[in-house]
Amino acid sequence: MMRIHNSLSGRKEPLETLELGHVRMYVCGMTVYDFCHLGHARAMVVFDMVARYLRATGWRVTMVRNVTDIDDKIIKRAAETGTDPDSIARTYTTAMHEDTEALGLAPPDAEPRATAHIGEIIAMIERLVAGGYGYAPDNGDVYFDVSRFEAYGRLSGKRLADLRAGERVAVDEAKDDPLDFVLWKAAKPGEPAWDSPWGRGRPGWHIECSAMSTHCLGDTFDIHGGGMDLKFPHHENEIAQSEAATGHPFVRYWMHNGFVTIDDEKMAKSLGNFLTIRDVLAVHRAETVRYFILNSHYRSPLAYSGPQLDAAASALSRLYQALRGHAPATPATDTEFETRFHAAMADDFNTPGAIAVLFDLAREINRLRDVEAGQAASLAALMVQLGDTLGLLQTDSAAFFQQDAADGPDAEDIEQAIARRREAREQRDFAEADRIRDELAAAGVTLEDGPQGTTWRRTG
Repeated sequence: MMRIHNSLSGRKEPLETLELGHVRMYVCGMTVYDFCHLGHARAMVVFDMVARYLRATGWRVTMVRNVTDIDDKIIKRAAETGTDPDSIARTYTTAMHEDTEALGLAPPDAEPRATAHIGEIIAMIERLVAGGYGYAPDNGDVYFDVSRFEAYGRLSGKRLADLRAGERVAVDEAKDDPLDFVLWKAAKPGEPAWDSPWGRGRPGWHIECSAMSTHCLGDTFDIHGGGMDLKFPHHENEIAQSEAATGHPFVRYWMHNGFVTIDDEKMAKSLGNFLTIRDVLAVHRAETVRYFILNSHYRSPLAYSGPQLDAAASALSRLYQALRGHAPATPATDTEFETRFHAAMADDFNTPGAIAVLFDLAREINRLRDVEAGQAASLAALMVQLGDTLGLLQTDSAAFFQQDAADGPDAEDIEQAIARRREAREQRDFAEADRIRDELAAAGVTLEDGPQGTTWRRTG
């Protein structure tokens, strides 16, 4: 049985969905004002893995990942660059899609944009105001009254009294309570704005996700995911306004992935210590990045460093090396490897444990390669099948080792060098043949001579 750590209860719980066999999942997406960084990549890959694994094991999954295309950060970026917020949002939405495609993510089943759901947002705010949870002072803003929602703080474990004691937010005289948060912002000159019962303005960040998620998945759905940094206040506020507006429980299971850290600090644009996905993919293969992310449990911190990515690349190469040279085969069934793999994944998506099983499989494949070729091929096919549930090991093994590297000779140059070496050997100029082999080895290319000729693979 699949068990998931529920941030709401603080413990692992069996996955029991509202509709038998169907998982409805909402994942907080990007605020599109800049290129995505490696912290964003972690959330993207983690929840892609969750949806991918659930689907592979028989669940029907409806995954929604939103795009926040109107926000203070977008407006600020537009002002800094002398353009308009819509252009900023469109530019970086396109860039985000390029990044998700490069990382091999499956597209979500729905990708709502906040600006396309202004009607639903206004309707939800109207319900909150009518129910006494929202109030509208005469400045054109609308706020949520946190004191009216008795369960406020249950996700983050924070108490209103403690929050007030530690309140650092500048006092807004329009608010009844410093902890009240904005649902609707009055228009400022030059900013995007929409008509509403409270005058022209735009939605607050938190209400956008509540309106989009319930529109796509219903008043109550199964899983809500996002980064640990969103637990408070964003997800806490989502719960409050959603349940106050609908009168129903909002989400059954909350999942939060840990931070990516660099030099022991959270990677964040606000700290200026981030690496964009594009920065990393200029040096490392997308599958290496995915392996690096999944080789740590999704709830644990993930420390980024160049050597860590290099180690991930080396580990991934060892898995692919075990797959090389096997004839096509039917995956082995009812093996202890498969049992252990799924047991790890059923335990709150324990991807490090699942990957450890892949390495055990690789060792067994290598042991059997020359003595039980048929069995080795069946285990290799199983390894590919299991890897697919994580989004790994989907490249042909020969092609994996021949992909162009960030540095070193390209495939055409290597093939030309092999042809020159073959000609040298035919002329019995073995010194020249050895020189070419050594030159390629120094460039990270290993040659392997066999009955069918010479093959090559990158090793560096």
